[in-house]
Amino acid sequence: MAVLQKIRVKFGLAISIIIALALLSFIIDPNTLESALHSMSSKYDVGEVAGKSISYTDFQENVDKFTIIQQIATGSSVQNEQSQQQIRNAAWQDFLDRYMFVKNAKEAGIRVGTDEMVDLTTGNNISPVLAGNPAFADETGAYSPDALRDFVQNQVEADETGRLRTFWHYLQNSVMVQKYYEKFGALFTNSAYMPQLFVDKAIADNNTSANVDYVMAPFDYADSTVKVSSAEIRAYYKAHKENYKQAAGRDIEYVVYEVVPSQADIIKTSEDMDAAVEDFATAGNMKAFLLKNSERPYSEYWYKKGELASNLSSDIDNFVFSDAKGISPVYRNGNLFRCVKTMATANVPDSVYVKHILLQGADARHLADSLCKVASARGTNFSNLVAEYSVDQNSAADGELGNLGWFTQNYIIPGFEPAITAELNKPFVLNTQYGTHVVVVSQKTKPVLKKQVAVLEKTALASKETFNEFYAKANRFATIAAGSLEGYKKAVDSTGVYSHPMNNVTEATSSYGSISQAKEITRWVYDNKVGKASNIITVNNNYFFVVAVKAAREEGYKAVDEVAPAISETLRTRKLQEVTAKNVAAKIEGMNDLGEIAEALKAGRNQAESVSFGSRSRAAVEPALVGAVAAAEEGKICGPVAGMSCVYVYSVSGRETGAFTTEEDIRSEEAQKAQYVSQMVVPVMKEYDNVKDNRARFF
Repeated sequence: MAVLQKIRVKFGLAISIIIALALLSFIIDPNTLESALHSMSSKYDVGEVAGKSISYTDFQENVDKFTIIQQIATGSSVQNEQSQQQIRNAAWQDFLDRYMFVKNAKEAGIRVGTDEMVDLTTGNNISPVLAGNPAFADETGAYSPDALRDFVQNQVEADETGRLRTFWHYLQNSVMVQKYYEKFGALFTNSAYMPQLFVDKAIADNNTSANVDYVMAPFDYADSTVKVSSAEIRAYYKAHKENYKQAAGRDIEYVVYEVVPSQADIIKTSEDMDAAVEDFATAGNMKAFLLKNSERPYSEYWYKKGELASNLSSDIDNFVFSDAKGISPVYRNGNLFRCVKTMATANVPDSVYVKHILLQGADARHLADSLCKVASARGTNFSNLVAEYSVDQNSAADGELGNLGWFTQNYIIPGFEPAITAELNKPFVLNTQYGTHVVVVSQKTKPVLKKQVAVLEKTALASKETFNEFYAKANRFATIAAGSLEGYKKAVDSTGVYSHPMNNVTEATSSYGSISQAKEITRWVYDNKVGKASNIITVNNNYFFVVAVKAAREEGYKAVDEVAPAISETLRTRKLQEVTAKNVAAKIEGMNDLGEIAEALKAGRNQAESVSFGSRSRAAVEPALVGAVAAAEEGKICGPVAGMSCVYVYSVSGRETGAFTTEEDIRSEEAQKAQYVSQMVVPVMKEYDNVKDNRARFF
């Protein structure tokens, strides 16, 4: 120990811990030490699949790869929380496919060969992964082999960044994995064969029903002689332990202070709004003005009567569609202030039918102007011009070449917006990302009065002073709590603030009440012990939380004491079944009449019609009686049969045979079962390969 102390002084704490662990390995059982080290390291793993640990670094590298893929696929580098979650899901699924699904599929004898991959990527059986990918579609959305060929042979090779090669490798892998899924699924659905003998039996079971008379003798739950011992509970728990698995969970309480604008903040925003209104009325460049002064940018959307009511407010809709001039009054809704100005009024159709000629190349604009003149001439066949000049030879809505079909403001090719207000049958030229177009609007719905509006919008926000006031309240609470659950309860009593209870918080919990994106609270809860209370935790710069941990459950199995009441109830019910059945049998011994039996048992007599053993039975009779009835001799007193809360004595009074269920029905049911089984493949694989998903710990 003296040597260890010298090393600690000279080299620091870290090296002494390493040596101490080495010394402990001589004392502690190696398996125990290995387990402890694995536990320490696995805490920082994102997950584990089939015995392979996925470190945070490995997972983040995969996330970076799928971020590139997403950017190439969407053409945008903008990421919100939803898109980030989608990327993380894709990165995790990639690990599952690599380490679990494809491995298991190969072990089942499934293969996707080289020749098959060639056929799926460049042959006659193009994979849906490629055929449905927008990257390989023409402007009409149809799959283009030429686009795929150009991408692989030219774009990928020319890309010095390697991003396109990453994307192509991803697509090839997706083609292969999708084929493995398809084949593995077919392995289940095609093997779901039901022999004819079983089909005939199922038809007979469904089409044969019985009419039953029965007497019910209820359990005596007050019977104090029926008891369950602790030893019986422990034995049941041991035999059924897998039924008592639990995920990690925490029970907490929390208080939250929401920062809301004060009355002074609202008045200040109202004054700012009033100051901007005068310039709003006279602004020459409305787009630039709103970009600088409003929370809502300018939109060229044409609104008809009623649309502004659902989008903004009924007051705004009424003002715009009245004959009022200039700008509207300032309308307030809570902390939101709005003022509107009508920019344009016109009779605009809801839908227009559009034709086009697509031109590309350096001379496209000049050729488009010439074709406009030709298309305007009387007697010109527009589809003939499309056939001769258009790059787009696939658009042919309603069977006519060049037809794009009906467009609305909400469903239109980007760049084609001018078509909504275009003159009927008058060709014009516009440019889009696809090239230069000669456009003709050949039909339109009946025009209705519509307006374009500008909206000046401001929301009252909390000032710095208001923010500090709420922080001070939260800080007072946290100070009283002083980091403990006991102190937390005192703070609740002394401040009078409402404490929110929340049970079974998991590592995936990210919302508390209506407050989302609050994962930092969850992280604190899992990093602290029962009895602890937090300092102020700020969420979204708008909420101040103070949290206390009341109880903790770790991943594994529920304690026997926790589930003992439920087990005791189950075992006592079983004993009541046995005792009641035995007592009933003794009381009715030698009796051959249900009326006499009912009198002896002091129970009512009941009837059930059309009781069927088949799965299509419509009778509301519990399974124990249904199963017994199926094998009972007609006209004979049978029983007792123990149910869930009573014991039955019964007699089958007659049977009927129908033809409600056919072989097609049975085969259809089996197909549905096979489909369900195929959907359970991945969850069962996860259990088999002991998949642990710890992403919620980090994200």
